[in-house]
Amino acid sequence: MSNSEIYTPNPERYNQTIGYNFCGRSGLQLPKISLGLWHNFGDVDDADEALKMIKFAFDNGITHFDLANNYGTPFGSAEKNFGKMLTKYFSSYRDEMIISTKAGHEMWPGPYGDGGSRKYLISSLDQSLKRMNIDYVDIFYSHRYDPNTPLDETMGALSDTVKQGKALYVGISKYPVEKANEAYRILKENGTPCLINQDKYSIFSRDIEKNVLPLAAENGVGFIGFSALAQGLLSDKYLHGIPENSRASHSYGFLQKSQIREELLVKISKLNDIAIQRGQTLAQMALAWCFQKDGVNSVIVGTSSLQQLKDNINALKNTNFSFEENWKISELS
Repeated sequence: MSNSEIYTPNPERYNQTIGYNFCGRSGLQLPKISLGLWHNFGDVDDADEALKMIKFAFDNGITHFDLANNYGTPFGSAEKNFGKMLTKYFSSYRDEMIISTKAGHEMWPGPYGDGGSRKYLISSLDQSLKRMNIDYVDIFYSHRYDPNTPLDETMGALSDTVKQGKALYVGISKYPVEKANEAYRILKENGTPCLINQDKYSIFSRDIEKNVLPLAAENGVGFIGFSALAQGLLSDKYLHGIPENSRASHSYGFLQKSQIREELLVKISKLNDIAIQRGQTLAQMALAWCFQKDGVNSVIVGTSSLQQLKDNINALKNTNFSFEENWKISELS
């Protein structure tokens, strides 16, 4: 695309498949599918494909773009690259976007570049705003619970980012249930209620159904899930073993070859059979399944290509499950 070409978004973008849910007890609506920029938006990735995905997402009603300070390779590059796209193509549409970022994991060397301290969180958000060339984020998360920092300090820092105008809402991610409950209380007392809790949720990872979702609902907190495809396991990628260049084929990362046992591959194959009967791919069924649970306001997808993003959005065309389908899926989860 030439520098002189102006991007004009689809005028029908809010009348597409996506749909929106109110986030918890707030007035903020989130698209059912949000686009995550953890992978595929760094300096080592295809910049043209990344831009195509952002534009296609926005053209199809995806308004929420989920980042963190350390997303991309190298750290910070996803925010930097997203910021360039914002400035060049989306500056007129900032008020139609929900942009979230997080801090909590290692970002820079030394004792002030990791954890949940006030020093780290506020410094990190300042850096994120500079990288993205924006005045505020819509949601700022504590990316993880830090046992070495008093929760009052971490939540106090989150609250102050709202009071300083650097964030509109705050959230937590991957917190133990009892600490999440304490965080909700502190934030409410600080006058900045927790908007949202972000955690892992998929057919293969259902722990949040026991306590996380009920506690969030009780406190008026929304929920957004990530890793709905279980690092790609819930897709056709592993139906015939471990392909080269897949996540599990590498010695690094969260998904290891040792995790993909024969019994797991059998389950994936049976789930794929159910998806085929529903007229969906396994990935589409896995995404659609997440929306059955009350309190799941949005699901973050991380796509490496425009085609993957299109396929993910099409999952929303069939989100109804029969009793029999749910029973079979539960037996395999």
